[in-house]
Amino acid sequence: MVGAMSAPAEQPREVVFPTADGGAIHALVYGAGDHGVVLAHGAVFNKESWDEQARALAAAGLHVVAIDFRDYGESKAGSESGARYQDVLGAMAWLRKDGAKKVSVVGASMGGGASARAAVEAPAGSIDALILLAGGPTERPEKMQGRKLFLVSEGDPGFERVRDQYTRAPEPKKLIVLPGSAHAQHIFKTDLGERLLREIRDWLLQ
Repeated sequence: MVGAMSAPAEQPREVVFPTADGGAIHALVYGAGDHGVVLAHGAVFNKESWDEQARALAAAGLHVVAIDFRDYGESKAGSESGARYQDVLGAMAWLRKDGAKKVSVVGASMGGGASARAAVEAPAGSIDALILLAGGPTERPEKMQGRKLFLVSEGDPGFERVRDQYTRAPEPKKLIVLPGSAHAQHIFKTDLGERLLREIRDWLLQ
């Protein structure tokens, strides 16, 4: 990890917060400050999978919460079956209560689809930035809020779907296509991992 992105040594704190449909979401919190960031994992990952990236973002001054989606870890679903977007909205609300003045969301693969839906359903003006890392599609990308950054590998099986979501999304927006075929959070395990983290950090800190 490069100097400005070195990770702080402090251990994250564990929290639990409710969702609007009665779920209970377990999460890890890194850092503090006025700008909160939700990290939403992919289908084969969990909240701990973001540890390196969460520490680096916290070191950059961001107030980070990495969630376990409903039915992952100890997180419990609410009454709305499969409504992972509710988990993202719950994390956004928790960050506001924990002192964040603005909130951004980073979602990968499955978590990207949930984050995109949350960006459609959230109250107007409640999302500063939305970063979708090979994110799953949402039915109404035209309604997504925030400054939108789409990231995907050129060889990702979902590349065309991501490009379609990007095309339909409103400004401000940007699409970054990375070389290779690694999918979503798997990119962090490649030699493009530092670049990917830097792109995410820089978009959040605009």
